[in-house]
Amino acid sequence: MDYEQVIRRRRMVRDYTDEPLAASCVERVLASAPRAPSAGFSQGWAFLALSEPEDRARFWTFAATQAEHSPSMRNAPLVVVSLSHKNAYLDRYAEPDKGWSDRAESRWPAPYWDIDTGMATLLMLLTAVDEGLGACFFGLLPDQLIPFREAFGIPASYLPIGATTVGHRAAVVAPQSDRIAQRRRPIDDVVHRGSWGR
Repeated sequence: MDYEQVIRRRRMVRDYTDEPLAASCVERVLASAPRAPSAGFSQGWAFLALSEPEDRARFWTFAATQAEHSPSMRNAPLVVVSLSHKNAYLDRYAEPDKGWSDRAESRWPAPYWDIDTGMATLLMLLTAVDEGLGACFFGLLPDQLIPFREAFGIPASYLPIGATTVGHRAAVVAPQSDRIAQRRRPIDDVVHRGSWGR
């Protein structure tokens, strides 16, 4: 698919068939994530891929509100939970070539561990579109994080930043509403050229 088409077709898809994914599609989606940039090449991320029905069923017990709003989300044959790992960044930037002698989190103007994991997740979303699939990213509720970690054996040093469903779009997917198109901010409202307000 042409790159511009991939960008324009990307949307959050919440309605899926139960058609399985080819193993090659799953692997291509997963392999795209580590191609994202990361500060200092820290690569402070991990991805929990859930493709077995029993694993996905366990997952949905921690994301029940999403499934209530869009029941066919449960049909998605792949769920990928993106996890950020702050310590990878703090450790990397305490190495001699980075010039910091400590692991102070205060040196970071923004949590790059979460930002970079988000960029890796976006690559999976775009790869799904390029494969002709639908995908949706959504967050897990804070009160579910500890039990979710325990259920899947996720170390406390990894933060689940959200989950991505991937699958074949339902035969009838509602077109994007005019309300959404009207809410997309014009480019001149969000791009400031040379100085704020230009």
